[in-house]
Amino acid sequence: MTRGVGHLLFLPVWHQRGLRAGERRSAVFTHSAGALAPADLAVTMTWSSPATFSLFLLLLLLLGQAPPSNPQSLGTVKLRLVGPGSRPEEGRLEVLHQGQWGTVCDDDFGLQEATVACRQLGFEAALTWAHSAKYGQGEGPIWLDNVRCGGTESSLDQCGSNGWGVSDCSHSEDVGVVCHPKRQRGYFSEKVSNALGPQGRRLEEVRLKPILASAKRRLPVTEGAVEVKYEGHWRQVCDQGWTMNNSRVVCGMLGFPSEVPVNNPYYRKVWNLKLKDPKSRLKGLTNKNSFWIHRVNCLGTEPHMANCQVQVAPAQGKLRPACPGGMHAVVNCVAGPRFRPPKAKPRRKESREEELRVRLRSGAQVGEGRVEVLMNRQWGTVCDHRWDLISASVVCRQLGFGSAREALFGAQLGQGLGPIHLSEVRCRGYERTLSDCLALEGSQNGCQHDNDAAVRCNVPDMGFQSQVRLAGGRSPEEGIVEVQVEVNGVQRWGTVCSDHWGLNEAMVVCRQLGLGFASHAIKDTWYWQGTPGAGEVVMSGVGCLGTEQALQQCQRHGPVHCSHGTGRFSAGVSCTSSAPDLVMNAQLVQETAYLEDRPLSLLYCAHEENCLSRSADHMDWPYGHRRLLRFSSQIYNLGRADFRPKTGRHSWIWHQCHRHYHSIEVFTHYDLLTLNGSKVAEGHKASFCLEDTNCPAGMQRRYACANFGEQGVTVGCWDTYRHDIDCQWVDITDVGPGDYIFQVVVNPKYEVAESDFSNNMMRCRCKYDGHRVWLHNCHTGDSYRANAELSLEQEQRLRNNLI
Repeated sequence: MTRGVGHLLFLPVWHQRGLRAGERRSAVFTHSAGALAPADLAVTMTWSSPATFSLFLLLLLLLGQAPPSNPQSLGTVKLRLVGPGSRPEEGRLEVLHQGQWGTVCDDDFGLQEATVACRQLGFEAALTWAHSAKYGQGEGPIWLDNVRCGGTESSLDQCGSNGWGVSDCSHSEDVGVVCHPKRQRGYFSEKVSNALGPQGRRLEEVRLKPILASAKRRLPVTEGAVEVKYEGHWRQVCDQGWTMNNSRVVCGMLGFPSEVPVNNPYYRKVWNLKLKDPKSRLKGLTNKNSFWIHRVNCLGTEPHMANCQVQVAPAQGKLRPACPGGMHAVVNCVAGPRFRPPKAKPRRKESREEELRVRLRSGAQVGEGRVEVLMNRQWGTVCDHRWDLISASVVCRQLGFGSAREALFGAQLGQGLGPIHLSEVRCRGYERTLSDCLALEGSQNGCQHDNDAAVRCNVPDMGFQSQVRLAGGRSPEEGIVEVQVEVNGVQRWGTVCSDHWGLNEAMVVCRQLGLGFASHAIKDTWYWQGTPGAGEVVMSGVGCLGTEQALQQCQRHGPVHCSHGTGRFSAGVSCTSSAPDLVMNAQLVQETAYLEDRPLSLLYCAHEENCLSRSADHMDWPYGHRRLLRFSSQIYNLGRADFRPKTGRHSWIWHQCHRHYHSIEVFTHYDLLTLNGSKVAEGHKASFCLEDTNCPAGMQRRYACANFGEQGVTVGCWDTYRHDIDCQWVDITDVGPGDYIFQVVVNPKYEVAESDFSNNMMRCRCKYDGHRVWLHNCHTGDSYRANAELSLEQEQRLRNNLI
């Protein structure tokens, strides 16, 4: 046995799977090195007894060749379930091998094998299996036959079998499986794999090398020669056989939704001039095969070039150049609207209504979030059944990003509220919008919001991350904000004035750095030491909406003016990878609203806490009453982190009258507005008891106010304020009959960071006839189509009664 060639692995089948009495014991010899397939060399031996085999194992150990437990493990293969039927947990079992999908024969297939397959697919267990092509006959190769698992393997390719493609079956014997519909904990996404072929070699990155002078000056780089980082070295791709489908895949990886043809004659002319230039090294490099990726052939729907047919070098044994007479492949990508220069015109007329039929919510970075679609004039979510990278890529491209790098399951970016519009979305990859794909209505298969689908898209490199940094913090996620700006024609690093610095601005900084959400916006940073030489304030008056990609895109002063000067009052941030997301239950407000004429004798404490209109100050206490619009509110935390008060218990304020602590002085605003936005009545609710009133079944309540306990709202739980507690009202004593807008805003002063502030406002139409009140059409601020909503800036003005 020669180690340089490979070694033989000896493993008896009865070691993998228990045999019944009387069955013959055999071993499969499998070659595990070199370019041979896992079963290119197979020899069957018969053992007279287990003792004989034990002696054989001892001999192997003496030779230093201990038998491994997984004889055919070449890395985890990819599985899928296909065939007729609408349930994602059952179907014909197919395996991806050498870039091609194939089936599995039902010979020897049983519950143990089905269990391994189901677990690999992300389900908890298998219920049963189906033989004789119950889910229809497949096409292509039958990759596996006589699969034998012990039941503990993590991947089907770790089980015994005849070997890849070694089968005496026909497609009438294709096996199917039925998995338990519950997903495994921890199986939450399908990520792009950059593995190339069975050896697992990596296409690590793709980039465009700009050639034209205009392309070199522009960010993002949209046009240039394709370069691929393969096994740590950058190579250029030969243009022979290069197609627009290849360009589409490259552009998608780089964050661009589409591609256009390039001026090949011009680039050929530039290439030839470089070859003739005696000072250029290009001619010598092109003669080396290590300079090239020989050939790429994509369908155009792949999320990564490694999923295409990629030939790194010419066929083995042929001593010929990798790109004879060719040049590097050149690609011209089209950037999405938000990544184009301000003066650039869109290449086609884009319908605003079409753009807004899909959106991403609650993502920490640009190009990621929970997928929501607009149907029947209302936004709703997408169920994760059959959700995959191809469907996710359609969403990404529709929104002006590139292809998807991750398709997420199980509400990993937060749960939505309202309807679940779509389930089992099946896209082919070329669709322009998600509505062009096949899908079921979300209500047809019992989806819940804990099945909400999400996506992370490829986005262009705008160079923003290098223009900001954090200094002096205890960890890389916190510190003084230092920015790079141009001062008198020179790029300089400096600090940001903390005047008007808040969570919106901090959110932009954390997003720009790729650090997630802001947990705190810090105005006093005397305890952090900044970078020497970067202490001067170079940016002031910063005002962000919170949606910008970089701090440099926010409004700010022209000449720097900072009332505090430099030093201890420089702006700082603390970032976190997850954040809470509070949403009001609009339906409960609508169902519980009523009027009460409450005697003043029962309102002393409420008056002390400013829960009544100003006219109450001039009444003859305790005689008379106030007319109150009362309602219950239920506030859900649908984010990925607990909602906690901004300050610790040592800073909470004791209110003697109601005998409780206020952890947040103003937790909600209640307002009654005219139809043009003028405020006619208001109320507010301090978070005197921020706790888990209820949690879903199986989840433990973590926060309770009793005995000066910790306050907060756990992820997935909700805090309920009943209609019959003090201050849970709007005082409408001075309001005349008419039509109004009833508005509730949670966390109105942005005291606590959230992943999504756009859903913090709830509105209802309100009709008051002087004796009765009706609330109808209650919805959160982002529930309906965009032209019926206000922008975030308008919402902020409305909250402050500036309209």
